[in-house]
Amino acid sequence: MQSAADILEQIRPFDPRSVRSPIDAYAASPPEDVSDTDRRRITDLLGPVPVAIDELIRQSRLSPAVMHTVLLELELGGRLERHAGGRASLS
Repeated sequence: MQSAADILEQIRPFDPRSVRSPIDAYAASPPEDVSDTDRRRITDLLGPVPVAIDELIRQSRLSPAVMHTVLLELELGGRLERHAGGRASLS
């Protein structure tokens, strides 16, 4: 194959009827609600020493979505400091 015309010549034999559209459209799952208990559990695990976010998820047994939501809330509130290597601590 030397040019775009060569590529078009190779793919032309495909029957457009053989390409199907997906049966079900993708629907994102609804966002999880974050409770005050979840927030308290996460802040109890945080301290002045940086902790890996993956470790926080493991210890809290909360979903990553909930963890990142709470960490973002804390960061926007000026209570969280992010560190290299995916770690965080209370500021």
